[in-house]
Amino acid sequence: MKDSHVTTTQATNTTHQTTHGAAMKQDSAIAEAIETIVTRVGEHSKAITDSKPADSALATSYDEALAVAAGVKGRGLLYPYLGSGLGNGPLVELADGSVKWDMISGIGVHFFGHSHPEMIRAAVAGGVEDTGKHGNLQSGPVAYEFGAKLVELASRSSRLKHAFISTSGAIANESALKVCYQKHAPASRVLAFKHCFMGRTVTMAQIGDSHAGRDGIPLTTQVDYMPFWNDVAAEKVGGANNFIDHAIWRLDQFVERYPKQYACFIFELVQGEGGFNTAPRDYIKALMDRCRDHGIAIWDDEIQSFGRTEQMFAYEMLDLGDYVDVFCVGKMTQACATLFTEDYNPRAGLLSGTFTGSTSDFTTGMRVLEMLDAGDYYGPRGAFAHHHKQFTEHARALIAKHPDWFPPASFCSDLVGGVGGMMKLTPFGGDKAKVSAACRACFDEGLILFYCGHGPFHIRMLPPLPVMEDSYWPRIFECLERALAKVAK
Repeated sequence: MKDSHVTTTQATNTTHQTTHGAAMKQDSAIAEAIETIVTRVGEHSKAITDSKPADSALATSYDEALAVAAGVKGRGLLYPYLGSGLGNGPLVELADGSVKWDMISGIGVHFFGHSHPEMIRAAVAGGVEDTGKHGNLQSGPVAYEFGAKLVELASRSSRLKHAFISTSGAIANESALKVCYQKHAPASRVLAFKHCFMGRTVTMAQIGDSHAGRDGIPLTTQVDYMPFWNDVAAEKVGGANNFIDHAIWRLDQFVERYPKQYACFIFELVQGEGGFNTAPRDYIKALMDRCRDHGIAIWDDEIQSFGRTEQMFAYEMLDLGDYVDVFCVGKMTQACATLFTEDYNPRAGLLSGTFTGSTSDFTTGMRVLEMLDAGDYYGPRGAFAHHHKQFTEHARALIAKHPDWFPPASFCSDLVGGVGGMMKLTPFGGDKAKVSAACRACFDEGLILFYCGHGPFHIRMLPPLPVMEDSYWPRIFECLERALAKVAK
């Protein structure tokens, strides 16, 4: 009987060499159906070729839909934007029939544009699994495959080794803060840059340097702010070295006042909401060296900048990867994550959560990482540097054509700036009301963008760079010029 049982088991193992789930994913009929969906979406998508105004016949139904959205939210939408569900690269169709140039790409989540075939294919493939959500208790391998890919890419120029997956950038930041607190307990203070943005949770809103973001919230998190790099300020104090020396002095003063009380210094190597501000390597390195001297964790927040600079990682662009202890990523990657070195690997129980994300978050996120890694995007001759140059040339031409729209702005050495896919332009002296009005006028003229900064304020673009073409830029700037002309009047 024993021999017979072994023979039966061996026969069963021979017959079932894979799981039913794996067989389902290899089903040719499902694969063909997915390709049919991708093809058919593409057929509809290619009909969208340029910006256009709304269809008057859809005005009533669109206004009704906007009213529903406002009622649900409790206030009107920032922009009257309700997508139709279709676009073509940098162009997106709204439910009122209008088509607009999307130069903000959902603050980065649509980095490969609208209705991209690879994104559609990955999302639909993710939709056939038995459950829409994965979690820390029950998960398929796709979440860990996504995390492993992130670690593979990150570790090429850093010591980052592990990844905890989460559902939003703010939660990724919360996880990073917990890791730093546990490692440096009982330290309870954090250092951050002036003008930083960290997210919308109670704790992250307190760390972020924006009054509106924490209005009415009890201040229980102990934060001290360091100056971010500024060319004008550096010149006023006698040059870069003096600015760096002063910043180091301020950091030392904080540590002297609160010895052994700082768990981390949060570095946005390229500031996002704060104004698309960049800093030279020497400045960041000097601060990171001082953090090492004082035993303060170095936390790199690249939730908005990841993938958009002239290297995949901003720390890679600045050759600072060896300093990074904790790292956060999100937005473009669809799913979000906190990465950390072996030294900062937390004890069991600190990081958890019901959800890590949906299957399609991970399948599309994985495809984003693969495409970024394989594409000719990075480096001084890469596509991202090329398109930043295109933006800069058109912006400077616009300034030369309408100098009265572009007076000097305080503490702003150049009215055109950013890096890679993070692009900014400063009209009207950086006046908030006028810059905000310009953004709304752009929307009306068929161009979606937003502002950033805390004074001066800037127009910012986060274009879907992988699908941009040189021929798009003149058409985009035509919309921008019309909008600025309205505000200038």
